[in-house]
Amino acid sequence: MLQSVQHSMDLLQDEARQLVQKGVISRNQPIYVLCRYIPAREWASIECVLEDNDFLLRDRIGDLLGREDWEND
Repeated sequence: MLQSVQHSMDLLQDEARQLVQKGVISRNQPIYVLCRYIPAREWASIECVLEDNDFLLRDRIGDLLGREDWEND
C-alpha cells in the first residue's frame, strides 16, 4: 500500500509539473485546481494520497512540486 501511495504521489507531482510548465496552471494556485485536469473517478483516491502525504487542498501547487532545479539560473 505504501509503495502504491508513493507511486500515486509521484504521478500527481509529474502531472502538476507538466501543467505548470505548459502554463495551464501556476505554482501559486491551490492544489484543488488539479481536479479540473484529473478524471472525477480518480479524484477521491488523489485526495487520499494528498492527505497521506500531509497536503491540504488549499496548499499551493508549488508546495506539492517541492524544490525544482532551473537550467537557466
